[in-house]
Amino acid sequence: MLASIIKTSIKSIILAAVGMLYSLQLQAHGGLSLADDMCKLTVGPYTMHFTGYQPESAQEQEFCEDIPMTGRTIVALDYINEELRPMTTEVRIIQDIGTEENLDEITVLHVPPKVYSNGSVTFEHYFPEQGKFVGLVTVKGEGVEYVSRFPFAVGTGGKSNMPYIIG
Repeated sequence: MLASIIKTSIKSIILAAVGMLYSLQLQAHGGLSLADDMCKLTVGPYTMHFTGYQPESAQEQEFCEDIPMTGRTIVALDYINEELRPMTTEVRIIQDIGTEENLDEITVLHVPPKVYSNGSVTFEHYFPEQGKFVGLVTVKGEGVEYVSRFPFAVGTGGKSNMPYIIG
């Protein structure tokens, strides 16, 4: 009887340890695989991987939705489809005021169209205050143009990694 209890306890401890190690691995990689990648940006029939960083406020934390804090923000868009490499990519961040008329007046960042043959577009912007914005990524090729429009907020605070650790 005692041997059975010890055996069950050891199994439980091993199972708990493996579960904790697995949850730490999920946290370290954001819990994402390419198939379940929540940080995908669809531009027409193509896909880019979106990653944002805020080196001064959350050095090791990546984000792909709302920007947790105001301040310096670095964004990387990595092409998943090779077909994007010869095309031009333009990035624009605008204030979300409900209309996109007078685009130049509401633009807070503009990365002019350029061919990124290395497959990676990176840019940096300083967000001085909280607010709602819209990102516009435009890809142009021979006779085609695709625009991806994604709203986001700045200064919403970071999402906790505690659910991954507890899970």
